[in-house]
Amino acid sequence: MRGYVLQAEDDEIGRCKDFLFDDRFWTIRHMVADTGKWLPGRKILISPLALKKPDWDSNRLPVRLTKQAIEDSPDLKTDEPVSRQQETGLFQYYGWPYYWVGGHTWGVLDVPYGARADRDGNEKPDSGDDHLRSVDEVTGYHIQATDDEIGHVEDFIVDDNDWTIRYLIVDTRNWLPGKKVLVSPAWAASVDWGQSKVMVKMTRDQVKNSPEYDPSVPVDRNYEERLYDYYRYAKYWKV
Repeated sequence: MRGYVLQAEDDEIGRCKDFLFDDRFWTIRHMVADTGKWLPGRKILISPLALKKPDWDSNRLPVRLTKQAIEDSPDLKTDEPVSRQQETGLFQYYGWPYYWVGGHTWGVLDVPYGARADRDGNEKPDSGDDHLRSVDEVTGYHIQATDDEIGHVEDFIVDDNDWTIRYLIVDTRNWLPGKKVLVSPAWAASVDWGQSKVMVKMTRDQVKNSPEYDPSVPVDRNYEERLYDYYRYAKYWKV
C-alpha cells in the first residue's frame, strides 16, 4: 500500500508514504501520508480508525476525513519521533478511541472500523510511544534462524480487516536464488532493534523447505493452511 493515492472524502490528499506499527502487537497504528507541497514540513498521521478498505484495483486508499480536518489537525514535526502525548492529542482531536486502553487489538475492539470514542474521563495515556516502529525502517532487517541467517525482510503483508501484520515477506536470494517465503511475526523468538535483526524459531532447512510465496498470487486461506500445517503452528483464524 505504500505509494497508494490517498482519497479523502472531498479530494486527493497525497500518497501513502509509510506505516507505524506497534511492536508489541505487530499492528499498524498510523499511516504516514506524503502530502507533497500541500502541507510541507508536517508529519501527517492517519489512524486505521479513519481508513476504509484499500482499493487494490486502483491502488487507492480511501480516508474518512476531509482535507480541512487534516489541515487543522495537531501539528507534528517530520523530524521528531511520535510520542504518546502527541498521539493522545491527535486521537482527542479526531474523536478516536485510544487503542492503548483495553485488552483487545484496538483497545476495547478487535477491529478498528466504525469505532468512536466513548471515554469516561478517567483514562490516562501510558508511556508506550517507544513501541512504534516504521515499516520502512524494518524493511531490510536480517532474518536469523536458530542455526544460520536465512535472508532479509523484503516487505509486509497486512490483514486489512484489523490491520495486523500477518507476515514478513522474506527474500532468501542470498542462499536460495529467487525464493521468497512468509514468516509470521508470531513465530519470532525476539527482535534485536539495535542490530536490525529478527530471530525466528525455525531452522534454516525448515525455512528452505517451506511453501514458496509467489508475490503475483494473493495469499488465500488454502496457502495459509499449507503454511501453518507445515510448521505445525496454531492457526490464528481458529484461535
